Amino acid sequence: MNRLSLNQWTTRRWSLPEAADGCARHGLQAIGVWREQLAECGLAAGVRAVRAAGLRVSSLCRGGFLTAGGALDDNRRAIDEAAELDAACLVLVVGGLPGVPPGAPPPAAFSRDLPGARARVAEALAALVPYAAERGVRLALEPLHPMYCADRAVLSTLGQALDLAGHHPADRVGVVVDAFHVWWDPALPAQLTRAGASGRLASYQVSDWPQPLPPDVLLGRAMMGDGVIDLPALTAAVLAAGYTGDIEVEIFNAEVWSADPDEVLTTMKRRYREMLAGQA
Repeated sequence: MNRLSLNQWTTRRWSLPEAADGCARHGLQAIGVWREQLAECGLAAGVRAVRAAGLRVSSLCRGGFLTAGGALDDNRRAIDEAAELDAACLVLVVGGLPGVPPGAPPPAAFSRDLPGARARVAEALAALVPYAAERGVRLALEPLHPMYCADRAVLSTLGQALDLAGHHPADRVGVVVDAFHVWWDPALPAQLTRAGASGRLASYQVSDWPQPLPPDVLLGRAMMGDGVIDLPALTAAVLAAGYTGDIEVEIFNAEVWSADPDEVLTTMKRRYREMLAGQA
């Protein structure tokens, strides 16, 4: 179980101190921290809770939304938080079309310029890399499934994320492989090889794709084994490409969130043992 990490959003009901304590009680060694819960308890208290539980931080989620106004200031704050937590990376969800709010209908005026949005992401990333480098923080670009392109991420494939990351040193900008977002991509095997060869694999997150998806597709991530993704094969491919970090379980699901978090961790550990531990 030494590579299994709980992403906080999986047990959203828990505060950061509660999640850190839960990880320790369940024998986990790593946690993926979310900035919302970190803000609720305060940075210093959050760092103390993680340290007291003996955990490493597999990721800080999230910075990004680089297509929105004021993004650089918020991302600098996120970089500072990642540095204090000694997080393995700061995950960047880069943002959608300018003016389109996440999860809501577009307003009367917004930009349909998709190439322009991607250019804005590249410019903002270039501005953030030196700041992150000074603080020893690695930025990790996360491509999201194309259904989120309009409002959350104009990077939709691992290949696109690698193209953008390639303008910067590998130890400064890596990529996130999130099973839910990339499993469908026919180019994924070749892009995993490319990511490994270039030293860009910064984070690996797992959940499953239920069929059918719920009406709110943001909450469509299922517990491993409750969907259609061949997670053992995908995990084997990620590790064969050279990934050596934690395997982080990140689930957005209303039923999982409403369940007892201790029961969620118990199920998560069992599914990890059954499906992924043999690969790790």
